Amino acid sequence: MKTLKKIIGAATVMVMTSTASLNAQKVLVLYYSQTSNTKAVAEEIATKLNADIEEVVAVTPYDGDFKATIDRCMKEREKGTTPKIKPVKANIAKYDVIFLGYPIWFGTYAPPIATWLGKVDLSGKKVVPFCTFGSGGLESSVKDLAAKQPKAEILEGYGVRAARMAAMPAEVDQFLKANGFLEGAYVKLQDFSPQRAVTDTDTKIFDGAVGDYPMMNAKAISVATRPIPYGIEYKFIAVDKPRDNAPMTPPPGGDKPGDKDLKLPPPGEMTVFVTVANGEKPVFTKVIR
Repeated sequence: MKTLKKIIGAATVMVMTSTASLNAQKVLVLYYSQTSNTKAVAEEIATKLNADIEEVVAVTPYDGDFKATIDRCMKEREKGTTPKIKPVKANIAKYDVIFLGYPIWFGTYAPPIATWLGKVDLSGKKVVPFCTFGSGGLESSVKDLAAKQPKAEILEGYGVRAARMAAMPAEVDQFLKANGFLEGAYVKLQDFSPQRAVTDTDTKIFDGAVGDYPMMNAKAISVATRPIPYGIEYKFIAVDKPRDNAPMTPPPGGDKPGDKDLKLPPPGEMTVFVTVANGEKPVFTKVIR
């Protein structure tokens, strides 16, 4: 316990939040979920905030395997269409804050959310995005959301890899407290150190975190670090290794099971976040391209 206290003291500042201003606001959690991951995040948020919750439902569900979903999405994108959705029952006008959840497909929010965004005006609303993904996509989806609803106030969002759903409840708790939606103590992290060239030890940590992820074949070139409760967080700048962009078998994504016949993303530079909890193997939390 003494060691744990030292780690927390060195890594963080405990901050108390007050939700006095939020208590007067009406909150809706609205989400689309293909399997269950985004739904689980939505229900966690709604339960903690005692908020209303509703699911966006496609009239014709995206069923079948990963390839079938990809094929349908590609056809819709080529035609410039989005799927029909069932009417959302919630009266959006009466809500001040909308938590909007979705899995990341093609680097942005899933098509049913695109359909809904095309039907509503969120001017003056506070919108909190949350998403699930295979490797990343929160940042790119937020840019698309802001472009689609320029008069809405897009607040900081939360994203989690499908491979890390076990960590989600604790992360959501900290996210809600840090952003003033839930009262209580939360951990305020330090800033990352300046980027520096990677060492052999850093490279082993990076490779250990991403080595079994088939959609990434990259080399770390620099790193920054910061302490976190129970360990260290790394911010790697990495570049793709030479590859032939052959079809790969992706792991489960934000809300869809994996299947064959999906190519690697285009080569380039990326930022990869990795955490190493004390006594545990490194895991990456997200990738920003």
